[in-house]
Amino acid sequence: MKRRDLLQLLTAAGLGAGLPAWSVPGAPEKTKRTGSFSLDGTRLKFFHPKIKKEFKTVMIADTHLFRDDERGLPFQTYSARMAKAYNQTNHYLTGEPTNPEKSLVASLELAAKNKAELVTLIGDIVSFPSEAAIEFVVEKMRSAGLPYLYTAGNHDWHYEGMQGSMADLRNDWIQKRLLPLYQQNDPMMQVTELHGVRILVFDNSNYQISATQLQFLQQQLQTSQPVLVMLHIPLYAPGRSVGYGCGHPQWGAKADRNFDLERRERWPESGHTVATMEFHRTVFTSPAIIGVLAGHIHRPSLDIINGIPQVVTEANAVGACLEIEFIPTA
Repeated sequence: MKRRDLLQLLTAAGLGAGLPAWSVPGAPEKTKRTGSFSLDGTRLKFFHPKIKKEFKTVMIADTHLFRDDERGLPFQTYSARMAKAYNQTNHYLTGEPTNPEKSLVASLELAAKNKAELVTLIGDIVSFPSEAAIEFVVEKMRSAGLPYLYTAGNHDWHYEGMQGSMADLRNDWIQKRLLPLYQQNDPMMQVTELHGVRILVFDNSNYQISATQLQFLQQQLQTSQPVLVMLHIPLYAPGRSVGYGCGHPQWGAKADRNFDLERRERWPESGHTVATMEFHRTVFTSPAIIGVLAGHIHRPSLDIINGIPQVVTEANAVGACLEIEFIPTA
């Protein structure tokens, strides 16, 4: 996306009024919601009376680190394409040359400058499960000294062309390589509470939601607190492509254009699981949820569904991150 188009999109988002508020089947005709939001560039603000004090967080997605060393030599057959995908990038605002490592470090420096109380790493932080890249992230997070949560994207655990189902490969490489990033949290679903706001992080990196994740969401929504949902792949919004993936009614084998390129298991003929579709419905019919944040598509976007904003961040590989501020209202 050109910088001009980006600014036009985000200026419109900042205005708020006049944006379509799409409805979800099964949603009540009138769902009472509290609070509001604003979006200016990469700065997102939530306003809510149940936020106990003002605080900030930073969300990072799609860094696509490609660092590797001799330990990765046996896996080069599987890592070759993605190892060359983001070696050099151009900064999303200045157009100046940059790279994923510089972008991650700069985003962490910004988080420290903003005195962020949490950094969320929302998938595709690495382009494949390289030990060297994962160690780089762990070290940078340690030296930054910032509390953080991590969830995987569809590339973090994927060696292209490796035999196995997406579910099995995700589980294998989480256990073999990604575990240090989770800091003993559950890789599939996490929750943290900050100043009256409940932040939920889900792994939907295989484009699906499990029954266990759905149950966790339902349990967490039994609260009067404002709830923010984060996941790597955005949830379906009307008019969006199948690439948005999670909850799209046409998602499935017939719509899967990239399985050959990515050398992975094809999406199932049966489409989404019942749990995935119910997760989507539950998110966008809950009065507790103040927003959904995601990455994956490498461009900024905003949709408002039943009054709930879904904000997708530009890729960190080109220097972007989302600065999020939570502000109490009277």
